[in-house]
Amino acid sequence: MASHRIERTTEDIKRELTAIFRELKDPRVQKAFISIVRVEVTNDLSYCTVQVSAMEGLDAAKEAVKGLKSAAGFIRRELGHRLKLRHVPELIFNATDSIEYSANISRILNSLDISEDEEDNNESV
Repeated sequence: MASHRIERTTEDIKRELTAIFRELKDPRVQKAFISIVRVEVTNDLSYCTVQVSAMEGLDAAKEAVKGLKSAAGFIRRELGHRLKLRHVPELIFNATDSIEYSANISRILNSLDISEDEEDNNESV
């Protein structure tokens, strides 16, 4: 039963972090088009790991994470006000290149030259 509460809290944190990120004035965060890939909260709500990715690549994500770490106190306070949590978890930001990786896979799949006749033959087998 506690896992449902953790899952709900995790989704609430992800939703509110997305809104808070839009309000940040730090140029390192503003210039990068960042997205929250995953949010993981420990069972006791003491730590929250946030995986952040940027469309521009891993270097832009790392730069945005520097800005997020410097604004971690503000973000944590805003999160506490918006979610009314008794204990707001400590935020740990990590950069990942998952958006760039998935865009590259999509480009590779789109560049494959498969004719419709071959697709029909593969589906009938």
